[in-house]
Amino acid sequence: MAPHIGRRLRKGAATTAVAAVVMAALTASQAPGLAGTARDQHHDSAAGEKPAPPSVDTPIDGGSSYHTDLPPLQKPGKPGTSIDLPGLPDDVAAAEAGIPATVLDAYKKAESALKESKPGCNLPWQLLAAIGKVESGQARGGRVDAEGTTYTPILGPVLNGNGFARITDTDGGAYDGDTTHDRAVGPMQFIPSTWASWGRDGNGDGEKNPNNVYDAALAAGAYLCAGGRDLSIKADLDKAILGYNHSQEYLATVLSWFEYYKKGTHEVPDGTGVLPDPDKNRGGSDGGGDGGGGSESPRPLPDPTEPGGDHSPTPEPPETGSGEIETPAPETPSPETPSPETPAPATVARLKAVGATELTATAGEQFADKPQVRAETAAGKPVAGVRVQYEIRGWTDARFPGNATRVSAMTGSDGTATAPVLRAGETTGSFTVRVTVVDRTVTATDFAATVKARPAPQADALARIDDKDLKAETGGSFADEVGVKASYKGKAAAGVPVTATMIVDDAAKATDKPTENDKGPYFKNALGMPVRTLTTLKTDAKGQLVLPKIYTDDHAGTFLLRLTTADGATLTIELTVTEPAAQPTDEPTAEPTSAPTAQ
Repeated sequence: MAPHIGRRLRKGAATTAVAAVVMAALTASQAPGLAGTARDQHHDSAAGEKPAPPSVDTPIDGGSSYHTDLPPLQKPGKPGTSIDLPGLPDDVAAAEAGIPATVLDAYKKAESALKESKPGCNLPWQLLAAIGKVESGQARGGRVDAEGTTYTPILGPVLNGNGFARITDTDGGAYDGDTTHDRAVGPMQFIPSTWASWGRDGNGDGEKNPNNVYDAALAAGAYLCAGGRDLSIKADLDKAILGYNHSQEYLATVLSWFEYYKKGTHEVPDGTGVLPDPDKNRGGSDGGGDGGGGSESPRPLPDPTEPGGDHSPTPEPPETGSGEIETPAPETPSPETPSPETPAPATVARLKAVGATELTATAGEQFADKPQVRAETAAGKPVAGVRVQYEIRGWTDARFPGNATRVSAMTGSDGTATAPVLRAGETTGSFTVRVTVVDRTVTATDFAATVKARPAPQADALARIDDKDLKAETGGSFADEVGVKASYKGKAAAGVPVTATMIVDDAAKATDKPTENDKGPYFKNALGMPVRTLTTLKTDAKGQLVLPKIYTDDHAGTFLLRLTTADGATLTIELTVTEPAAQPTDEPTAEPTSAPTAQ
């Protein structure tokens, strides 16, 4: 329900306070025509894990309509100020601060999930609540079942280019029931093509349903965090919101609800949330739901004074019951008790590194030390409540949690802020972690970081997998494969480099380089040429290695094959080569002769 802006002001009201409140309302409620940005105008790409099809510059809700109602304006609490400053009655203001229980739970669960997966994003659940309010009126006042699914679909206007973006059908009507054009769907108003890339399962039921507030809230949070954004930084926050709907009016409206919810909310039963004023927010839905969109017309606002004059509204004198102008009696202003002023925050003069300034880790492992800084004044005193940003700079694949290259943290009472754990990638070498103060000009502090190569796998023993005698004939090859296993302290050693050499004898020590034989068994290289040393062998995940086929030349005898590792483990295997067995030949048999018979 749109707040009613009171026009009557008591004599003696603080006009400066009135002007500030009214101008805030004007800023936050620019109509599309005033904002100078069409609803179907596209926004910059939200770089991240996934694109937002059908075009990288398509808004998440397709640039469809949205609710333009603003939160109640807060009344000042200082004595002597007007009781009729712009704002809703207290009961209505309290109702606007209520968020349906299931919807509120979905926002908070999404915030919690993204703290784990993208801690550098700093997504507050109140931002999701603000977008949910503007997009669908908190799922139409919380009309959802116990699992968070809306009782009826919430559909935005048909995106046919008539006042909105033109997006032809991308889902075959599966989500929006329209096989010609797309429509924004669900509590967070995703267009189907965007949901296809960004949909999430927020309630753990195995489905990604844009009509489920848990799924939609988590998906919206992931989208807002895309591209390594830190939403505690104003520029990143604005860009994320404009990525939802590229309209300055939309940005101002969402930010107004965001600030309102940060000041306090409470849970209300599902289905009892305050709905936006339908007269001012014409949804584009037909059929399946009452729409998540808002009005194309400006929001009614109090008239400002003429340009160049005092920016305070001109008070209108009240009328009496007979229609005459009532002349109020002069009032004697009561002395105002000054309220204690909040001291201005201390100025940060420098960031001082705390602890290790040189960070080292092995590829694929965590850095033992976390970058930590202390914000100090020029006098060396700590400054609390300062947001600092840690940014990875240089050629590296080291990352903060959530694959982030940039995260932020707030200084505590002692002025220190510590970055999340940093994990090294596989790229070795050096890079820098630069620490700066957000939105302030303070000299940056750098931490030098180095990623070392993984140590080579170790092996202190080599053994054959079987004990078969290895025999072959000259001019042929060994029929049996030679298999070995490497181990380190009794456990299989995977990835161990092994060198295989046909050696002259076994007299050399294990630490000595043996003499390569120039005759007898051999391997073949990629060109089919004989080689008697192989250096590219490596054990598999089980620590095992099967040697390539071994061939024989025309030399018979007993030959030695030595296997060695870089750690000095050795294994010598005998290879027996024999001459081919002689082929048996049949001896000619003498023909018996018949002795002449005497006559």
